[in-house]
Amino acid sequence: MAAGEKIKAKIKKNLPVRGPQAPTIKELMRWYCLNTNTHGCRRIVVSRGRLRRLLWILFTLTAVALIFWQCALLISSFYTVSVSIKVHFQKLDFPAVTICNINPYRYSAVRDLLAELEQETRGSLKTLFGFSEITSRKRREAESWSSARKGTGSKFLNLIPLLAFEKGETSKARDFRTGRKRKVSGRIVHTASDVVHVYESKGLVGFQLCSNDTSSCAVYTFTSGVNAIREWYKLHYMNIMAQVSLEKKINMSYSAEELLVTCFFDGESCDARNFTRFHHPMYGNCYTFNNRQNETILSTSMGGSEYGLQVILYLNEEEYNPFLVSSTGAKVIVHRQFEYPFIEDVGTEIETAMATSIGMHLTESFKLSEPYSRCTEDWNGVLITNIYNATYSLQICLHSCFQAKMVEKCGCAQFSQPLPQGANYCNYRQHPNWMYCYYELHQAFVWGELGCQSMCKEACSFKEWTLTTSLAQWPSEVSEKWLLSVLTWDQGQIKKKLNKTDLAKLLIFYKDLNQRSIVESPANSIEMLLSNIGGQLGLWMSCSIVCIIEIIEVFFIDSLSIVARHQWHKAKEWWARRQAYPCPEAPPSPQGQDNLGLNIDDDLPTFTSALCLPPAPAAQVPGTPPPRYNTLRLERAFSRQLTGTETPYPHQRPEPHQQASHGDSRLLAYSRLPGR
Repeated sequence: MAAGEKIKAKIKKNLPVRGPQAPTIKELMRWYCLNTNTHGCRRIVVSRGRLRRLLWILFTLTAVALIFWQCALLISSFYTVSVSIKVHFQKLDFPAVTICNINPYRYSAVRDLLAELEQETRGSLKTLFGFSEITSRKRREAESWSSARKGTGSKFLNLIPLLAFEKGETSKARDFRTGRKRKVSGRIVHTASDVVHVYESKGLVGFQLCSNDTSSCAVYTFTSGVNAIREWYKLHYMNIMAQVSLEKKINMSYSAEELLVTCFFDGESCDARNFTRFHHPMYGNCYTFNNRQNETILSTSMGGSEYGLQVILYLNEEEYNPFLVSSTGAKVIVHRQFEYPFIEDVGTEIETAMATSIGMHLTESFKLSEPYSRCTEDWNGVLITNIYNATYSLQICLHSCFQAKMVEKCGCAQFSQPLPQGANYCNYRQHPNWMYCYYELHQAFVWGELGCQSMCKEACSFKEWTLTTSLAQWPSEVSEKWLLSVLTWDQGQIKKKLNKTDLAKLLIFYKDLNQRSIVESPANSIEMLLSNIGGQLGLWMSCSIVCIIEIIEVFFIDSLSIVARHQWHKAKEWWARRQAYPCPEAPPSPQGQDNLGLNIDDDLPTFTSALCLPPAPAAQVPGTPPPRYNTLRLERAFSRQLTGTETPYPHQRPEPHQQASHGDSRLLAYSRLPGR
């Protein structure tokens, strides 16, 4: 190495190297700790003593860990909401009110359709409870089973056998149709529990359902014979009514003039023309008040019972089906306009001979959609077809999903829900064993195995009316006589005198005009998130966002550049070694003018080129004439002594091995020729 290069390398080694020009990552980290604004890193380098240095390392790492922890909490809680409740006083829109008679159809109109079913039901009740005037229990039990086969045939009992299990016995049951005990195949399902098990504390009554190929059966048992008979009757009732046309069912149900005796709203009279008919599969004709007729919504100007809806209903208890319903009254539901009224799910029952007052409080909720919550407004992101002609709600989605699964698995639609496009209602003529499929599917739906609960989402905005119900006897004993007489005169089409057990009074009103709104809003924003992260950095490390950028530059960009530079130098050295020209082997016995050592280039010889020359041959007389010495120009080529080749005695002739070590071996061979 030349002297200048040695001095340059020594200066470069002694001078401090800063920033990304540092030769190693260690030097880069040292430079960063000495120049950064984070005090903990600087104390690691400048502290004296191992203990202090270890303590500052521990403190710095702890602070970094706390920063990561706090920032992770801030980021994870970014999509949280804050709930604000606002209460304001204003004139409120009156909700839609749907009223249904608990009895869906007049019994006199459907008696012919249900005659055979009624006959078998009465026979089953006599078999189970022994409806006779015999007082002896032993005689009643002896005759009850034989009386089950009297009368008409057992068409419905053949389709769905009714069975009675004695206490502690599960393998055998007494058949209502034959009155004999028989073996029971299939599992036993107790409907009062969520688990499949055998209930052994008392006798059970149930019915057996089987699949299409009768390979699998299930017995659905009830602790009460009344519930078993009603459920068995309801299955056959849906089978029969599914085959009746919609127009005929509307005619068999109650008209608005029959159901509504009087109407009064917000201080003004109203009548059946203010109600819209809505046919429900299980409740017949229902009527909705304020269902946005003529694109107008009624509103109320004051709170209190005098400014709400007041109606008197005629329910006609004599027309009730004794096996389908066991109570007298009506069902009412308060809902939004264009919202489907789920009478069977959330309806409120009102009693006959009573005045039912329902006070309302309006609560309006607004939820944030994704990513804050899983809610939707108009079926976005819900892969289920809406079979209801109404706005989206969670109940509509769940019922639509179950009906779609029913059509897919069982091949027909369930009677109590709207009919999907291209499907038919289930009945035992076209689908003999649909009931087993329905029970199995319904059980899977309740347990969440159909996936409907995961596919359906909540509605982002909805209105909810909190109802407060109070009852009073109506009419009173002192006013019963004249009031019933006047109501009978008002209802001219009714030939019989009205009875108070056929009437019910309903009052629905706002208790006050205070509307409560529950609104969700984002609890965080990008500005708040950056401010909170900056506060954590300043608290634990006394740095800012600029320090974070500096850390990214040093620990990632500069460190990677140092590593890349080191690898590049290694690759260049490897490539240089690979591309180095290998030394050729010595040619065999060069002589005379063929001696390559005598071809002197214009450039001076170097130590490297001397090493590549072949060794000098042994002393011998050349076989060729001597070369022309005047062309060699040795004196001109070696007129200047090379550095490091001086001899201690100028007049002493150097030995051949010494001269070969400093000069050209070919020159040594030439000096030993004869005559020199």
